[in-house]
Amino acid sequence: MPDNALGMLVSGDFGTGKSHLLTYLEHLALERGFVCSKVVISKETPLYDLSKVFKSAVDNGRMPDRKGRLIEELGQALAPRSEAYDALYVWAHDTPANGLSQIFPASLRVHSDSRDLQLDSEVERFWGGDPILVSRVKGGLRQIRQLQSYSFRAPRVAELPPQRLRFTTELIKAAGYKGWVVLLDEIELVGSYSLLQRGRSYAELARWMGQAVTQKYPGLIVVGTVTADFATTVIDPSGQKRDRDNVGPRLQARHEDIVPLAEAGMRLLERGGIPLSPPPDSHVQSTMDELRRIYSIAYDWNAPPLLAKSGGAGYQGRMRFKVRSAINEWDLIRVYPNSRPDIVGDDFRSSYTEDHDLETESKDNAGDDC
Repeated sequence: MPDNALGMLVSGDFGTGKSHLLTYLEHLALERGFVCSKVVISKETPLYDLSKVFKSAVDNGRMPDRKGRLIEELGQALAPRSEAYDALYVWAHDTPANGLSQIFPASLRVHSDSRDLQLDSEVERFWGGDPILVSRVKGGLRQIRQLQSYSFRAPRVAELPPQRLRFTTELIKAAGYKGWVVLLDEIELVGSYSLLQRGRSYAELARWMGQAVTQKYPGLIVVGTVTADFATTVIDPSGQKRDRDNVGPRLQARHEDIVPLAEAGMRLLERGGIPLSPPPDSHVQSTMDELRRIYSIAYDWNAPPLLAKSGGAGYQGRMRFKVRSAINEWDLIRVYPNSRPDIVGDDFRSSYTEDHDLETESKDNAGDDC
């Protein structure tokens, strides 16, 4: 297994099928024994806030063979005294090497040996991104007579998200899965952040994609989608926002430590993702034929065939338009048999206009005051 996370970007215009591709990859990942999470970058999950994106990934995590909440199912899937669990236990307790706070191995010990189901649940929620009272973990250690084996205080707020990401990835492997596939959709929303938060977002993208030299996430695989014109419009020195020239100086004052990561994130986007190719005529026609069959069954009405060809750089050449216009046309003909619909639309382009309503910081806290 690679010693760090693996990452890949996919690019394409609106309606070219990026989100559908992620859904397909999700099915593949689950079939092949990976835990999989899909996160749409949004106001609730801003890319620059690892805490929120991580928690969303946990809350939306799916497992190949279980239906419950990911973090609780992982807790139940752990098998103390198994080889995989022993490896997790040894790794978690080597905090000088893995960089974790001792609250992680301590909570793992409590989860393993305590008979307090309520405390076990609190520990699992802590692993998944919720706060926990440090006194609760120490109380659990006291119950199992292991308090003297651990010495820790509440970690700093900024330390927890990357440690949770590292710990949960190892937890997934210890529970018997091949790794964790995280799918990040609509990364282009970053273009609507302020300059500072765009810089932080580039750094976080680099972390997810395994570009953080000092932070290792083996077993983590990330696929992100972004619009094809993002780098030229937002990052390129000749674009609208010229982040290549402006991000570094803006981060220097408050976040100097992440400047190299932000540079790495911008390089990833500048290199461009794998462009989505338009489907050939045969695929478009087979899709329309299947759609017509489903529509006819759903309404007990014989939908007429429609001309279906691929190609064209405009929105009318995209599968999204073809599917929606076909359904609209059949709806109109079914209700008004004598009508001859002429479906028109309008192209959608990401504006990358700054919207400060998208920027809300998380209030993660693991201290005794939470």
